[in-house]
Amino acid sequence: MGRRLVSRVFYFFLLFSFSGVSSGIAVGQASSPSGSQARQLTISGEVTDPSGAAVANARVMLTNNQSQIEQRATTNGAGLYSFPSLPAGSYTLIVEANGFARYEQANVAIAGQNLALNIALKLSSSSQSVTVRDDYQSLQEVAAIDKTGTKLEDLPASVQVISKQVLTEQGATMLSQGISNASGVNYGGQDSKGYYDHFLIRGLNAQIYSDGFSDGDQLGGISHSLNGVEAVEILEGPGSALFGSGAPGGTIDIVHYTPSSEFQYGGSVQGGSFGTITNNDYITGPTGVEGLDYRVDATFSHSDGFRELWSHDYEVRPALEWRLGNHTVEFATDIRQIHETPDSYGLIYFNGAPITNVPIDSKYSTPFAWAHEGFVRPTVTDTWKVNGFLTINNRFSFLHRTLDSLANGDSTRTKVSGGEVVGRQLRQQGDTDDSVDYQFEPVWNFSTGTVHHTLLTGFEYLRQTMATQRDTADLPNIPDAFAPVPPETSLAGLTFLCDSTHSCDDDHLSANYFSLYATDQIDVTDRLKVRTGMREDWFGTSLTPLITVPGRVDSEGQPIVGGVTYTRNDAPVSWNAGALYKISSNVIPYFGVSTSHLANFNSENTQNGIGAPEAALQYEAGIKFPLFNNRVALDTAVFDVIRNNVATPVTLNGVEAVVFDSQRTRGFEASFDSRVTDHWDLSANVTYQDPVITDNPQGITSIGNRPQGAPAHMANLWSTYRFSIAGVSGFRAGAGLNYMGRTFSDITNVNHIPYYVIGNAMFGYTKSPWSIDLNVDNFTSDRYFLAANAAGAYVGNPIAAYVRVTWNLCSHE
Repeated sequence: MGRRLVSRVFYFFLLFSFSGVSSGIAVGQASSPSGSQARQLTISGEVTDPSGAAVANARVMLTNNQSQIEQRATTNGAGLYSFPSLPAGSYTLIVEANGFARYEQANVAIAGQNLALNIALKLSSSSQSVTVRDDYQSLQEVAAIDKTGTKLEDLPASVQVISKQVLTEQGATMLSQGISNASGVNYGGQDSKGYYDHFLIRGLNAQIYSDGFSDGDQLGGISHSLNGVEAVEILEGPGSALFGSGAPGGTIDIVHYTPSSEFQYGGSVQGGSFGTITNNDYITGPTGVEGLDYRVDATFSHSDGFRELWSHDYEVRPALEWRLGNHTVEFATDIRQIHETPDSYGLIYFNGAPITNVPIDSKYSTPFAWAHEGFVRPTVTDTWKVNGFLTINNRFSFLHRTLDSLANGDSTRTKVSGGEVVGRQLRQQGDTDDSVDYQFEPVWNFSTGTVHHTLLTGFEYLRQTMATQRDTADLPNIPDAFAPVPPETSLAGLTFLCDSTHSCDDDHLSANYFSLYATDQIDVTDRLKVRTGMREDWFGTSLTPLITVPGRVDSEGQPIVGGVTYTRNDAPVSWNAGALYKISSNVIPYFGVSTSHLANFNSENTQNGIGAPEAALQYEAGIKFPLFNNRVALDTAVFDVIRNNVATPVTLNGVEAVVFDSQRTRGFEASFDSRVTDHWDLSANVTYQDPVITDNPQGITSIGNRPQGAPAHMANLWSTYRFSIAGVSGFRAGAGLNYMGRTFSDITNVNHIPYYVIGNAMFGYTKSPWSIDLNVDNFTSDRYFLAANAAGAYVGNPIAAYVRVTWNLCSHE
């Protein structure tokens, strides 16, 4: 039922979006000015660097000085911009581009005829603000995840930005394929079964957001494509002072493109190994209604999959942006239908590691397993620039998400015994998650004497309701672990049970989160920057089991009874504080302390009732090095994170349970992003960390062991070079390496997956508006594993090749 509803909504919005776009274009074509109307004029021009070369992707903002209506454009590959259909009057023009000083010209007068205004940008110094994204990270960038509009070099914290350009060069179509571009981040952790994203940052769980809104249930999540994605931003360490209930490892925010006032369209088709084909398309421009622009991003993908792990993904994201006086209102709807194949067992463990002497495509999981996920989220945001002193952000989101799956249970009871694979189970599950999120955030810009403040204040209300149903069947043993053939071919003959040894529930969960918060970014001087923040949250959570599951008990050993509502109320206070000092324009040391609280409330962790919130405390110190006119960004950090009351899945005496332990991670990380020359880009990162279990009140022998999925070492490298052949420009080549240290399958550390090093490469050619790229992943075809699950290791792909053709067209090309 849930899938049919989402399917209908999906196709309705797909039809609505494209018919709306067509109508908008038709309106724009039909409404020509009459003789009685005022003449509509144009301001256009070219943006160049000091040498006279075109500056692409510069952000151009034009504000009517009387009405305060703001329009925005982005320069194309030739450095051109245009603002058509303007009334006569006085305007202010602002141009920003990465690596260049901010350009502003007030009192640009236009009357009677069109105005050609060419802009020559100057190279920036460290004190000048530049906010545009580029295809390499600059410490002059401004990330939305910070919420105060502060440059990365002025933040006393570790924030990283992965641009769409880098993701495209690497052939990434999913978030999981590009996350290694940030230091300290890895795929893995609890229940990494291949049909939703789980990431760790600094060895601790991470929370995923889209445009500042949480994706809902932290564990029963979704896989994230890069449909309409402009950048991926990562705040490392506790972020509750900004985001409320959140994981201690950090926050990953997926930032989407917004509508443009300039008509553009484009797309790409990528195909290759394992029957994979992915199509992405977008169209954006003015609707014909003054100040109202649209954008639609859509994607379709299909893959037969390595190891027969097939998948389908259908997504559309229509968006409207309306500039009404001092208000900028954006409406967007994110609609997705995702079909994936779980692989809970991967390659089963034998003698403490993934089984060897079997083909890499050997299957231990049920061959007819499946997972279907539906996702519908409309959002409305209003940015109200009251004056130069105050901006008020009103943001609203409604999320409806479904998960229906038939997948193998993942526990240490599944193992090799006497040459057989025993303890296999199959779980059927149906979850729904409905969330309403409202955020009210006034941002104040003011000075006290010579000290400037950017003060974020806010109130947030989040209501989340979930329903989850599941039961479990025992499966026959696989007779030969070294020549595996799963005996089951259908559900016929399987009996689904509900007791302490068969994962089962029929629960309704609800939560109300209220929050008040403030964060002050303080420019004490040009050199000294201070940041403080505090947030109080009120968590009200409840669990109502509709059935009594024999043997199901809470963390105190008391039975959980059907029909009884169990509640919990908490009021944690989270805070952060930090400072940095610019010793010089190239050396910026910083120090920060931050805390977080995470409600132990999701469809997995409540199997033993609602636990107390998880709490974390992080100390971090580092040095940022913006070098060579911001062509090089080197960011280093040492950190110490303490994490208490961590919900951790274990199997005790054949029973799957959740225990609460404490963990600590100490480590060092460094990231390097550079435009070495105008033709050569290079990025690299390295992480050394020591994540350990520090306490386990349940008495499990685990103190000193490693948490599930947390490696001790990680390193990644990517480089691209643009060049000419026989005088023909537009060629590029790239290559990179990914290294991941070994990780463990649970807190007992009995089973592990080995470290790996894989290499990737690309070669491409661009002749505007077309480009073609060849990507080869794991070019040595090494055997490696992405995640250590409880029963087996999730297998990485062997050598794979993909070809992508991309086109981007706009009105003046």
